[in-house]
Amino acid sequence: MRMLSTSNPEFETHFARIVADRRESTEDVAASVTSILSAVKSRGDAALVEYTSRFDRHDIASGGDWSIPPEACERAYGALDGELRDALDLAAARIRAYHEAQLPEDRDYTDETGVRLGAIWRAVDAAGLYVPGGRAAYPSSLLMNAIPARVAGVERLVICTPTPHGRTNDLVLAAAHVAGVDEIWRVGGAQAVGALAYGTDRIGAVDVITGPGNAYVAEAKRQLYGVVGIDMVAGPSEILVIADADNDPDWIAADLLSQAEHDPTSQSILITDDAAFAALVEDAVTVQTSLLSTEQVARESWNANGVIIVVEDLASEAPALADRLAAEHVELAIDDPEPMLRAIRHAGSVFLGRMTPEAIGDYVGGPNHVLPTGRRARFSSGLSVLDFMKRTSFLEVNDAAFAAIGPAAATLAHAEGLPAHARSVELRRK
Repeated sequence: MRMLSTSNPEFETHFARIVADRRESTEDVAASVTSILSAVKSRGDAALVEYTSRFDRHDIASGGDWSIPPEACERAYGALDGELRDALDLAAARIRAYHEAQLPEDRDYTDETGVRLGAIWRAVDAAGLYVPGGRAAYPSSLLMNAIPARVAGVERLVICTPTPHGRTNDLVLAAAHVAGVDEIWRVGGAQAVGALAYGTDRIGAVDVITGPGNAYVAEAKRQLYGVVGIDMVAGPSEILVIADADNDPDWIAADLLSQAEHDPTSQSILITDDAAFAALVEDAVTVQTSLLSTEQVARESWNANGVIIVVEDLASEAPALADRLAAEHVELAIDDPEPMLRAIRHAGSVFLGRMTPEAIGDYVGGPNHVLPTGRRARFSSGLSVLDFMKRTSFLEVNDAAFAAIGPAAATLAHAEGLPAHARSVELRRK
């Protein structure tokens, strides 16, 4: 963990390194992913059988064990403990309500020249959701990906998920039931992304692929962007907590560790204006880490990527630092967070006040927890219904409107050296 102070003359040098540190996999996976995608494109299901046997130690071919039927998901949902089932239903309801409010409206109007203009929003036909099957097998992520797709109006919703040694995660299956998923295939890794993009004899191609995954999954999505749409190329999780000394240091320590326990490459940063409070938080992190079942991961993450920054004035210094970090999650644990919310331009999602830990947003808040990482919040947003929709514009010109705007179109076409363009207008003028 690094302790920095903006009053230190070397602060800018150290902070710039933190901003520039991508923390993403240094493993050269591009060539391997290219090979896997090529095999899936050319050999289809046979390649999926081979890779699933090699990486997941599961034979999906011999027993016809390719997919998980909806009945299994329904049984998993019914077998849940009542409290857990209620929590899953509450999360789904709040996610659905928030995303229903995101639905865009069609436009259809006539301007002053008599030209009719507008746009129609439509959902893609099919969406593929990648659901990890290892450390990050989270039902909450399934809900966050599947429900916006359903709200957008996607008719065919497909999941690919690895099932190592044939084992499934019942809570993930229950979430699939709640979200109304149509198909679940026992295929993971880059090969699953390839199958969703290209299609095979068994798995039909989709139009958009979303969902988290390891470096191979992220690279496969990156390489296939253009063949299909994707949500984003995500990196390690991150949290920035901006907190004054009026907070309970144990609360803030827990918030920092909520992201550190995700992965050794996750990053947790605290900005505060009180050095004594910073020291208390640091001590609390040490104590709480030893109590976690995820201790090893959390400790490695905090030791390698944890940062505490002490500033002289939160209101004047923190927003600029936050904008440079453009963090995935930003907590504003201060009395009046509204002015700072408006001052920070770049953040995936912001959590306001002392009673809004980031974990609320992970599960039951409503806004999507699939968010840009690695400073991508400077130019991209979290997952929404728009990721599963596209807009078709339309235009209608009558005689009067053509007379008003047509000559200008012909003039511009000639200026660009495109006579056929111009002629298509000029013939109508005659």
